[in-house]
Amino acid sequence: PRCDRLRNEVAKETPWIQFELPTDRARFEDALVFSQEQVKHLIESHPNFYPLYTQDGKWKHAGEAWTHWCDGFFPGMMWTFARHNKGEAAQYWKAKAIQYTTPLEPRKTDREVYDQGFLFFSTYYRWLAMEKDPALKEVLLTAGQTLALRYQEKGAYLRSFVAPNSLFIDSMMNVGIIFYAARETGDKRLREIALRHSLTVRKNLIRGDGSCAQEGLFDTDSGEFLEQSTHQGFRRDSCWSRGLAWATYGFSICYEYSRDPRFLATSEACADYYVTHANGDGIPPWDFRAPLEFRKLVDTSAAAIMASALIRLSRLIQDPVKGHFYYMTAVRILRTLCDEYLGKQTKGWQGILQGSLYHMHRGLGINESAVWGDYFFVEALERILRP
Repeated sequence: PRCDRLRNEVAKETPWIQFELPTDRARFEDALVFSQEQVKHLIESHPNFYPLYTQDGKWKHAGEAWTHWCDGFFPGMMWTFARHNKGEAAQYWKAKAIQYTTPLEPRKTDREVYDQGFLFFSTYYRWLAMEKDPALKEVLLTAGQTLALRYQEKGAYLRSFVAPNSLFIDSMMNVGIIFYAARETGDKRLREIALRHSLTVRKNLIRGDGSCAQEGLFDTDSGEFLEQSTHQGFRRDSCWSRGLAWATYGFSICYEYSRDPRFLATSEACADYYVTHANGDGIPPWDFRAPLEFRKLVDTSAAAIMASALIRLSRLIQDPVKGHFYYMTAVRILRTLCDEYLGKQTKGWQGILQGSLYHMHRGLGINESAVWGDYFFVEALERILRP
C-alpha cells in the first residue's frame, strides 16, 4: 500500500526528529499567536458569545445551528492558551477560560445531546489538569454517567440525537468520557458500556479498507444492525472526511483507556486510509468518495482533527518508523494549514482557519471557519510545540 511505501521512504531519509525544517517551529508559533489574537478579538467584540461557524468570515449571525454541541470548543482554546503561555498571559487565559467554562456545568445532566465528551473533555478535563479540585472531577463523572444513559442494550450502542435506532461515528469522540468515569469510579458497568459501544462502532461503521460510514441504523426491537447511512457525507456508502477524522482520534482515546489492541489497530487503519486518499498537501475533500465535481470542496476542520489525532497516534504505537511517519504527516498538514488557510489572508476574517465545511446538504458553513476546526488546530499546534 501507498502508506507502507511512504513509511519506508521516510525511514531511509530521516531519523526520529521533531521537525523537518527549523522554520516549522517559527511557523507554528506564529500561527498560535494569531489564534490567540482571533480568540481575544471575539471575546472583546462579543462577550460571552459561543461561536459555531462563520458566515462570510463573521462569527455572530442568525444562521442555523442544526445541533447544540460546540460550546466547549471556544473555552477549550482558552485552556490550551493558558497551558502554553506563562506569567500574566497564562493568568489572563485561565481567567477567561473559567468565565466561559463555568456556564457549561448544568449540561452535565443534559440528556438531549450525546456530546458530553466534546463539551467537558475540552473544558473541565483541562481545568482539572491545572487544579486538582474534586468538584471539577465530579462534573466530569456526572457527564460520563449521563452519556451512558443513552446506551441501547439491544444493539449495544449509544443512540445519537437523531433517533433511538441511530448510531453516529461522532460518538467515538464522546465515549471517552464514559471510559474516564468508569476508571475514576471503578464502575464496571460503565466500562462495559463504553467497550461494547466502541466494538459495535468498529464492527458496523468501520469498513475493511479503513474508511467509515457516518451513521448506522438498527432494529430497536431485535438490536439487529440494518444498514449504514449518512447525514453529512455524500451518500451512505461514501466516506465523510470529518467522520473519518473523528474515528481516528476517537479510537485512539478508546485504546488509551482500555489498552485493547483492536482499538489501536482501528485508529491506524482509519489514519492510513486518510493518508492514502487525502490531497497531496494533506487536506482532504469533504467526502473522499464524492464525484470529482463535488470533491473540489475541502474541509480544513477534518485536516486539523486528523493532525491532532496523528500526533496522538505517533506516541501510542510501538513501531517508531510508523510513529515518525504519522508525526511528519501531521507536520505536513499543519504546514499547509498555516501557509494557505489562516484567516489572516482575508481582511476582516474573524475565524482562525478558512476552508472548513460544516454541513454540505444544509448549506451550512461551506468554506468558512468552524469552531471545532479552530479548536483542534490550536490543540495540534500546542501539542507539536510542547517540549
